Amino acid sequence: MINLVLYAIPAFLLLLAVEFAAYRHLADDFDGPGYEPRDTATSLTMGIGSLVVNAGWKLVVVLVYAGLHELAPVDLPDGAWWAWVLLFFADDLAYYWYHRLHHEVRVFWASHVVHHSSEHYNLSTALRQTWTPMTGLPFWAPLALMGFEPWQILLAQSWSLLYQFWLHTERISRLPRWAEFVLNTPSHHRVHHGSQEQYLDRNHGGILIIWDRLFGTFHPEGERVRYGLTTNIGTFNPVDVAFGEYRSLWRDVRTARSWRDRVGFLLRGPGWQPGAPAPEEPLLARAGASAPEDGQGAQVAGLAGR
Repeated sequence: MINLVLYAIPAFLLLLAVEFAAYRHLADDFDGPGYEPRDTATSLTMGIGSLVVNAGWKLVVVLVYAGLHELAPVDLPDGAWWAWVLLFFADDLAYYWYHRLHHEVRVFWASHVVHHSSEHYNLSTALRQTWTPMTGLPFWAPLALMGFEPWQILLAQSWSLLYQFWLHTERISRLPRWAEFVLNTPSHHRVHHGSQEQYLDRNHGGILIIWDRLFGTFHPEGERVRYGLTTNIGTFNPVDVAFGEYRSLWRDVRTARSWRDRVGFLLRGPGWQPGAPAPEEPLLARAGASAPEDGQGAQVAGLAGR
């Protein structure tokens, strides 16, 4: 099992220190949120916990993918250059759908919300990872059925995570136009972490941004991004960060009046409520003749808690 992330930890810590020093000692007009000690400590704690959980969980992943690989109609040659090109694009597409559905399905969101729970945006935010990675298992299963070995799939996941680390910064503005068109960049990923309505559920790509452009989820950075959730969790307690949304989800499922509503709470988007209007209806038509009151529009649209 190849996990490049473990080898990259010293570089992560060094770059964190460099970025922190840039906020503290470089005289410029930057007015971003920067670093906050408790927030950074929580992010680092979440990252360490994620490594511990994954140390055991990856054994399960390998066994499942190995079993699926035995069912594959072909065994792709790991020495062929074209197989690695295919793996790169297959992994990145798998990541796009993993990431997108972890925003659009609440039981998945309960795992992924951890990464969006910080109101700051710096390199430590990249390390704020889930302690419940089990929801990711199905999304890379097709790669095993395509004929890729489990170790190749894990390697591809690792290089994707390594790439995404540097996206979590405000110290880089924009890259050249060609790069912004093809690659996921800090500018695109800042949008992804935004809590404004126009930024919700946008820019899900891992290394490439082309999937968002193809599937209609791309949005460029415009208005200054406000980081965090539409309703922030207001805690630095790692246990609450890791499991708070699961508790809220269980409460909603337990108190639901019907099985249909229970399924809705699990499989609809964050903020969905029984009797919520269909998403294809215009927002004002769903809210009534006048604009919704403060704080209600996101709930009507099924976006509360993002």
